[in-house]
Amino acid sequence: MEVIMMILTLFTNLPLGEEFGFNTNILETNIINLAVVLGVVISFVGDALKSLLENRKQTILKNLLEAEQRAIEAEEKLTKAQMQLENAKQKALEIREQSFLTAEQEKKLCIRQAEQDAQRLETLKYETLAFQQKKIINQLSQQVVKLALNQVREKLNTKLEKTFHTSVNNFNIVLFTNYKMK
Repeated sequence: MEVIMMILTLFTNLPLGEEFGFNTNILETNIINLAVVLGVVISFVGDALKSLLENRKQTILKNLLEAEQRAIEAEEKLTKAQMQLENAKQKALEIREQSFLTAEQEKKLCIRQAEQDAQRLETLKYETLAFQQKKIINQLSQQVVKLALNQVREKLNTKLEKTFHTSVNNFNIVLFTNYKMK
């Protein structure tokens, strides 16, 4: 606008009634031409440039707002992630403490079971020894009885006379009848 005003002042300063002709002063004509060109450029291009700059300004402001919003969201996510990390650390500590307690309980349980097993084995050992002793005593008793019977049989076979045999049979018959009567 100022350029247009300047051009108008140049034309208004021309004296009236002078002839129309060519201005041979290059400096004046260049200034006038330059002023006209600048006026046209500023009036036509200026609005487009102004609009372009305004659009650019709006885009930059919009991008800044979006960047601020993303920064706020990122900070919220960071805070949330930090809280989750702290919770996870706390949970890990609790799990670790619980695992130590569980391990200690399992250790005590294993020791107790081992002691009970050892006690049971000791009892079983004594029972097995007693059983084996009884078994051996029974076997020895049977062998002693067998040997005694064999010796009696040999004595009977060697000293077996008809009268002795008859007296033993009679004695047994008497014992059997006395037993039956009772």
